[in-house]
Amino acid sequence: MKILAVALQKEGKLASASFELLQAAKSVGGELTSLILAENAKPLADELAARGGGKVVAVSHPDLKFFNDEIHVKVIKELIAKYSPDVVLGIASFYGKALFSRLSASCGGPMVSDVSQLTVSDGAVVAVRSNYGGSVLSSVGKSGDGPFFITIRPKIFPESNDGAGEVVEETVADSAYEAKMTVKEVKSESAGTVSVTEADVIVSAGRGVKGPENLPMMQELANSLSGALGASRAIVDAGWIPYSHQVGQTGKTVNPKLYMAVGISGAIQHLVGMQTSGTIVAVNKDKDAPIFNIANYSIVGDAMEIVPALTKKFKAELKGE
Repeated sequence: MKILAVALQKEGKLASASFELLQAAKSVGGELTSLILAENAKPLADELAARGGGKVVAVSHPDLKFFNDEIHVKVIKELIAKYSPDVVLGIASFYGKALFSRLSASCGGPMVSDVSQLTVSDGAVVAVRSNYGGSVLSSVGKSGDGPFFITIRPKIFPESNDGAGEVVEETVADSAYEAKMTVKEVKSESAGTVSVTEADVIVSAGRGVKGPENLPMMQELANSLSGALGASRAIVDAGWIPYSHQVGQTGKTVNPKLYMAVGISGAIQHLVGMQTSGTIVAVNKDKDAPIFNIANYSIVGDAMEIVPALTKKFKAELKGE
């Protein structure tokens, strides 16, 4: 079985989930080839090789500095034709999903997204993903021709930290870099903060924090845990915080080691996006809030009192007090 793992980079740095892809590939065995596209891909390829990326294909070009799914699809499609993988793995992030849906259609291969487990049956990969808010697990196998395109949900597999690897620098036809759209600059909505999709700790705020003026208090709590600030759909719709922070069915699906929900009642649309978190802590003044049904630790009380107390405690712990 030949597996191609498509790593992603941003601002010249590999996404941490790229190393999770390597571990996902190792879980099913086979011949692993990794791929990284960047303005200067060689250093990133060296890093993947040192972390067990197998044969790491590096493609460098000025037009690969920023993510452009039209260009990425054409470059990757050409490499798929050359290396003939049976399975192509990617990250189930905003960019990864956009890339793989288009790549799957272009190559004519089946696709399954947000996969949490890979198994092997009769020599073929089977992808396991959740449906209906996590109440049903589906096992999806390949049917039809073309490679099997699979996006892996971040924070499910551990990062690969070692293993043998070699770097192969490739070039593709100039026509692959011709696109209708040109990306000249990328600006992050939350520069300097941790992304909810990559964070090991997330502190999420809901209407129970009473107003946008209290979000700095929530950010301070997240910072004390070296975590990211998340949000419910209600406060995003209210304009308190940008959409990039939203966790839930219509936002980001996350799987951190620790998820702290503050002032969030626990509607199913929110639970779908965070219920697989390692440890869930809920803070709510309503003792009957649905969020408490899935929480590992429940704190009943006013967030305006509890959050500052927790922040003070965590900061003291960091200082060794």
